[in-house]
Amino acid sequence: MSFKQSVKEILSNHFQRDIEILGYNSVGGGSINHAFKIKTDEGEYFVKTNSKNRFPQMFQKEAMGLEILAKANCIGVPKIICYDDIEDDSFLILDFIDSAYKSDNFWDDFAEKLACLHKNSNSQFGLDHDNYIGSLVQYNDFKNTWAEFFAEQRLEKQLKLAFDSLSIDKSVLPYFERFYLRLDEIFPQEKPSLVHGDLWSGNFMTGSDAKAVIIDPAVYYGHREMDLGMSLLFGGFSNQFYESYNRYFPLEKGWEQRMEYCNLYPLLVHVNLFGGGYASSVKSIISKF
Repeated sequence: MSFKQSVKEILSNHFQRDIEILGYNSVGGGSINHAFKIKTDEGEYFVKTNSKNRFPQMFQKEAMGLEILAKANCIGVPKIICYDDIEDDSFLILDFIDSAYKSDNFWDDFAEKLACLHKNSNSQFGLDHDNYIGSLVQYNDFKNTWAEFFAEQRLEKQLKLAFDSLSIDKSVLPYFERFYLRLDEIFPQEKPSLVHGDLWSGNFMTGSDAKAVIIDPAVYYGHREMDLGMSLLFGGFSNQFYESYNRYFPLEKGWEQRMEYCNLYPLLVHVNLFGGGYASSVKSIISKF
């Protein structure tokens, strides 16, 4: 079945009427999925598609993450239309977001809304289901402490993949083991926060109201500094964002120095997704231990 026919079938089933596809074109959707803007007689939609066998339930998990963020009622997320599998492909269909220019108080407003999101808490670190970060499975078994969760569910899982693929050598293991022993003293003791989980500059948009909309989540209840660290990894946000965040939900002293430790996780993810070029960054950070 062609792409157009597949989308027509999914939308027609969802709206319970025959939907006419008026046109579509490819748009940026990251390095993992194929993404399209679809114009129909019902409206305009953003469609992502990928292999259902290579990435089982990936779009279902993304939709679940968007629903969790939406229920927090703090920050804009795309509206989920539907998701489904057709033959060998999976599809996720969202409302199409027309980008706009940032408002004068964009970064302050974004910071306030992220702080609101982070104030949503849980009794344990983790989530009641595993999901994805990029195209890798993200493991979310509940743990009572951040140190335990960060070591076991974040770093050790990615290190094993990197070791198995020979993307990073095992000489770093003693450094990580010493790092694990110090996690409780490095990270402030805080309640679990609902985090976006993959909050780099490519995962937010400016919506038609000129305010931030966050996309492509990898949600879980974790340490809120993980989102701040990720936001700095590839260019960072405006300085105003960090100043405002610290006004709405102050971070413990020394947060700037902890950001690189937070980013061990996304850097290892990049080692496993894109090859060993990121391994030197990981080694540079962890060699301090």
